[in-house]
Amino acid sequence: MQLIKIEKAILPTRWGDFIIFGFEEKKNGKNHIALVYGDIKKNIPILSRIHSECLTGDALFSLRCDCGDQLKMAMNKIADEGRGVLIYHRQEGRNIGLLNKIKAYSLQDQGLDTVEANLKLGFSADERDFSLCADIFNILNIKKIRLLTNNPYKVDMLTASGIDVVERVALIAKKNNKNYCYLKTKAEKMGHLLFK
Repeated sequence: MQLIKIEKAILPTRWGDFIIFGFEEKKNGKNHIALVYGDIKKNIPILSRIHSECLTGDALFSLRCDCGDQLKMAMNKIADEGRGVLIYHRQEGRNIGLLNKIKAYSLQDQGLDTVEANLKLGFSADERDFSLCADIFNILNIKKIRLLTNNPYKVDMLTASGIDVVERVALIAKKNNKNYCYLKTKAEKMGHLLFK
């Protein structure tokens, strides 16, 4: 187990009251959270979202990506379901960090796509470690999930970490003229299931 649970509290939101759980990585003290809605103790697959941190999309409303829209859509779907979990996975910019993400944005402004920009900076296309999220599911005693994602890599990594992903539920945000190339790159180079 790479994480320890630190504390929990009520988090009122526009979608209703969630319970927010704080987790800390043992090796480096980095923090992650899980938002739990409703009764997750029932023996049914729990609707779940792993949402990787995106300050620019989630808090600053950037149109370069679909992250902020996906976060709102996921919270809405979980609330509509009456139960679920949203893990806020604090690995900004596919785990290259905020400042490197801004450098990647600059390279994209010069014509590179999101994958090419990460590679130019010396990173892989995706540096995230979703096994941390499997630890959170295990701490919350959740073994079977219906995962809100377009990313098959998340499904594969969670499955390899012992979480039974019984269904992948699409979470497709609207395209716009600022994020179209980003979404197209995710579909064509990273296998995301975004286009019909």
